[in-house]
Amino acid sequence: MVKKEQDLQKVVEKAISAQKVPHVKFKGIDPRDIDVARLTKPSKETRQERWGKGLTFLAIILIVILIIAIIGFVGSHGLATFFNDKVNIFKFLFSSDWNPSAGKDHVGAAAMIVTSFAVTLLAALIATPFSVAVALFMTEYVSHKRANLLQSVIELLVGIPSVVYGFLGLTVVVPLIRTIFGGTGFGILTATLVLFVMVLPTITSLTVDAFKAVPKELRKSSAALGATKWQTIYHVVLRAARSRIMTAIIFGMARAFGEALAVQMAIGNAVLMPFNLVSPAATLTSQLTSQMGNTVMGTLPNNALWSLALLLLVMSLFFNFLVHLIGKKG
Repeated sequence: MVKKEQDLQKVVEKAISAQKVPHVKFKGIDPRDIDVARLTKPSKETRQERWGKGLTFLAIILIVILIIAIIGFVGSHGLATFFNDKVNIFKFLFSSDWNPSAGKDHVGAAAMIVTSFAVTLLAALIATPFSVAVALFMTEYVSHKRANLLQSVIELLVGIPSVVYGFLGLTVVVPLIRTIFGGTGFGILTATLVLFVMVLPTITSLTVDAFKAVPKELRKSSAALGATKWQTIYHVVLRAARSRIMTAIIFGMARAFGEALAVQMAIGNAVLMPFNLVSPAATLTSQLTSQMGNTVMGTLPNNALWSLALLLLVMSLFFNFLVHLIGKKG
């Protein structure tokens, strides 16, 4: 450290002695007046930067540890069904016989898997045209002030709790479906309509961001070539934003796939292979929320439910992988 200070002292003395700029005066300044030790110490800004980097790095480590802990905890309990209870994984995935209390030969989640995908896909299929239309209206046809008003309404839909959506589905949608189609009113169609309203704000907000990200120069260039407003939207805006729109749809599907309480209140929660859209059924999440409190930790029924949770976790990771894949491919 002493050698570094001596070297820096020599550099300072050499710089002062070699100073020949006429408008800079060093009269009265002696090289020994330069506090070399202070120059070698980290400044306040440097210390703040080090603290900031340290805290950021610590936060990243904690998040990674948390994610690994969640995956490890769910994975260890979910895989116990296959390693400890000797349940056949193919029978678990492709059998619709779900009664874990009766033994390992009755642990089949196919009915819930099919229902979960059916509800998710139908909700996304219905919500996507509405979301794209609303996003186009907000970005292409109305003023900025009115678009902000619509954005506030959409954000209000996001803030409504799931139980409220489920209660509305139970008191409004279920009687409506019962009146029109007969039966109990519970089923995939009812859950789809509830999820449609729930995923609509998510897909709409992300689609609005996608349209805003399209450069204005593309719109002006299209108009300069004589294209109409709709031709510009169809041939330029939609095509330029299609990867972001796909990302929005996948985020909406992930939201629908993981929804539990609202679906449980609207679908009927009967573990049966759905043969139509208006018969009671059950999803992975609805079965988890309704049965997890009725099982004993470590037993086959409890491990089977943890296997459903592991399947949900895998699907969530799959949706995130799709988002990154679409973003990478453009």
